[in-house]
Amino acid sequence: MNIFVLGLLLCYHKNMFDKIKIHIDKELRWFSKNLGKTYSLDKISPLLAKNIKAFITRDGKRARPILFVAGYLGFAGKAAPGLYRSCLSIELLHDFMLIHDDIIDKSDTRRGKPSFHKMLNNYLNGYKNIKFNGQDLSIVAGDVMYAMAIDAFLSIKEDAGRKEMALRKFIEAAIYTGSGEFIELLSGIKDIQDLSIEDIYKIYGFKTAYYTFACPLSIGAILAGAPQKEIDLISEYGSYLGNAFQIKDDILGLFGEEKETGKSPLIDLREAKRTVLVWYAHRHSKENDRAKIKDILSKKNVGQSDLLAMRRIVEFSGARDFAEKEISSFLEKALALINRSKMLPQYKKSLSDYSKKILE
Repeated sequence: MNIFVLGLLLCYHKNMFDKIKIHIDKELRWFSKNLGKTYSLDKISPLLAKNIKAFITRDGKRARPILFVAGYLGFAGKAAPGLYRSCLSIELLHDFMLIHDDIIDKSDTRRGKPSFHKMLNNYLNGYKNIKFNGQDLSIVAGDVMYAMAIDAFLSIKEDAGRKEMALRKFIEAAIYTGSGEFIELLSGIKDIQDLSIEDIYKIYGFKTAYYTFACPLSIGAILAGAPQKEIDLISEYGSYLGNAFQIKDDILGLFGEEKETGKSPLIDLREAKRTVLVWYAHRHSKENDRAKIKDILSKKNVGQSDLLAMRRIVEFSGARDFAEKEISSFLEKALALINRSKMLPQYKKSLSDYSKKILE
């Protein structure tokens, strides 16, 4: 394809998704501003209202609600009343999960600012002899946000049958993602040699691919009245893309620099995450390096020397090359599926370009 034409297409894709994001951010600001009127939160607890407002309006990519809207417009052509309020549901679900993730990961930062439980711990610093902490309060706040997500979902003015079907898909995403987190944590107590690559992809599928890509697109398509064959197709597209995206994230997590990725490259090692990279490196390294991998994964305090050692082992074992090939394979499968879709051409093209862009 002519480079100039490709540039125009990428600009078109960027502008289309940027326009959707502008609508989403505007709706999110309105939603935040009216928490008091909608749910009486300002009266119930000004502290809870203040922290939820601060957290949900932080800068973010809004990838999930964008895909929700793209899945809808790709089949409906024009926005139904309440579409942009409804798509906030998947963003609020994401925020709810981030709050709980940060508690599990013991992370004090999120999107360059204090995590939700850190904000509440800062508030509680002035109190003595209390029997709860910011983590306890954050668990409850996350539950409140999940309820808000369901309420926001119901805002769209669409066929009642399709809304019920889409809501079931939304709830399914919450179940699958929580289950993915559950089995990922349990995988950490297993010896890495007892894990298969299928085990790891099962975690990727539940924890990342489904709720980040497959579910938002499917929900939008269901609400728009897309045929079941099309819903299944874009869901499968999202699953392949999600696996590719997670592997890419694993590579960045190990080899990226904090100033570029926004998080320390030590985080995944500290959490002893069983990634495709680590799994392959252990399977294809000599005994000394396999022992070193196990040692690093079992450490409570992982340092810079451990990071450098893991990077060396991963590179030398061919794990990084394997991971890159897996990304290419998943992307190829995803693109083949989206190219078969009966979505409106401009949205199909935008999703195809988006797939390549996020994996650069």
